[in-house]
Amino acid sequence: MMSRRAAIVALSSAGMLCARAPARADEEVHVMQSTPAASAVIAGRSSEFFVRFDRPVDHIHSTLAIMRDGTLVERLTPRLESAPEVLFARAPTLPPGSYMLHWAVRTMEKVDVIQGDIPFTVKD
Repeated sequence: MMSRRAAIVALSSAGMLCARAPARADEEVHVMQSTPAASAVIAGRSSEFFVRFDRPVDHIHSTLAIMRDGTLVERLTPRLESAPEVLFARAPTLPPGSYMLHWAVRTMEKVDVIQGDIPFTVKD
């Protein structure tokens, strides 16, 4: 009889083999909505960030980060309870300035990481 650990390892390995199937060009993920929106000017008290995509994403292997002048300001931890196509996270209040909300996701069909940036400004 197979132990529970061996069964989990076997199923995980089988899943990884299936996930490595070649991706089609039409499987590119697209941003449908974000907060902040691209080029938005927000008040300093805003601390909620989200990106909604056109398909479900792998929350465990996806990331959000706030960048300023190419430097990491804050790495955000996406909440696993959000909708399947949404990365949602909270961040501390940001000082005034120009920022990028950097996202990197894997779709449920692909193992490739797709990434992008959403510029925004925090006002006084």
